[in-house]
Amino acid sequence: MKLIKREDYLNKLVNVIGTPDIKVITGIRRSGKSKLLESLKQYIAQTDSNSNIIHINYNLPKFEILKTYSDLVKYVEDTYKETMNNYLLIDEVQMCEGFEKAINGFHAEEKFDIYITGSNAFLMSSDLATLFTGRTFKIEIYPFSFKEYLQYYKYIDIQKAFDNYVKEGGMSGSYLYNMQEEKYEYIKEVFNTLIVRDIKQKYKIRNTDIIQNLAEYLMDNISNLTSSNNITKVLNTNNVSITDKTITNYIEYLCNAFAFYKVKRFDIKGKKYLSTQNKYYLADHSFRYAMLGTNNMDYGRVYENIIAIELLRRGYEVYVGTLYQKEIDFVAKKQGEQLYIQVSDDISNEKTFKREVESLLKIQDAYPKILIARTKHDNYQYEGVQIYDIANWLIN
Repeated sequence: MKLIKREDYLNKLVNVIGTPDIKVITGIRRSGKSKLLESLKQYIAQTDSNSNIIHINYNLPKFEILKTYSDLVKYVEDTYKETMNNYLLIDEVQMCEGFEKAINGFHAEEKFDIYITGSNAFLMSSDLATLFTGRTFKIEIYPFSFKEYLQYYKYIDIQKAFDNYVKEGGMSGSYLYNMQEEKYEYIKEVFNTLIVRDIKQKYKIRNTDIIQNLAEYLMDNISNLTSSNNITKVLNTNNVSITDKTITNYIEYLCNAFAFYKVKRFDIKGKKYLSTQNKYYLADHSFRYAMLGTNNMDYGRVYENIIAIELLRRGYEVYVGTLYQKEIDFVAKKQGEQLYIQVSDDISNEKTFKREVESLLKIQDAYPKILIARTKHDNYQYEGVQIYDIANWLIN
């Protein structure tokens, strides 16, 4: 398989080499966690001549003998070299029974620089504090960005590349297949495995049909404000017997497994967070087409999903803005920086353009206001609002 260096993620790991934290690489299934660990291994080997790298990959048959806590501890202790810098890299750590005891023990000994990856359902952000007694440093991996997609395929025509990225998405494992149907079959299998195996095993769910129906509903409604109560009513209408509480729990399971990301609402005028209704965005927009088909491409929703994930990828806190009963697609915050963003499919129609810009112009503060659309033109400004072509914005 062709590989690209995911420099941003690797640099984050490089910056914490030698710190006492337990470094945890998380993210949706097949997003590149194992490949990132391999890249780190290569970096350490090239830059530290006194390194002893203990790399355990539970995907490989030769490590099947290390399936218990005691076996893992013995192997690591036997491989440790006292006079060297010992790096412990463990891939798919949850496949070892009692792994948390082993990792906590290694951390307490202060002899190892520890890096682990694991199933998204077993190394969730909410679990890290209870699993590990030491401080953890989390790096979350996302599917390929549009910029990485360009790097992989070496496109010259940016606009053509974006058209293809919209259909193919960022699940790089699918790039090995030539036909779009085959790509979607791969993507569909990844998502179904996430639900059937990972989430079912983690939460001991007996009937996966309901959570499958819920996932497909959320896919069909990306960019729509929604609530557990509304979803329950829709599913009950479709003869699916379910309660609000169960829906709330199942949505949390899907988000914990990095299949969806919840975006809360923020009152711009009142500067407060709102608890009612949220939006849910897919980790990668290709799941929508793979699971639901391409009869309704609904580019506006998909563009909004792409921007939401890109903002998260760039380290922003992301919210849905509300102002005078109007909606701002995104309020993005990071270290004192704040952006207001509207996303549209097509703003060539003057009426559509005015509608999209109007919400931004009503915001009274001086933070940047941005309209992102499929313009296929250079960036320009309208009454202080920056207008970006979506492909150009994604690569800059």
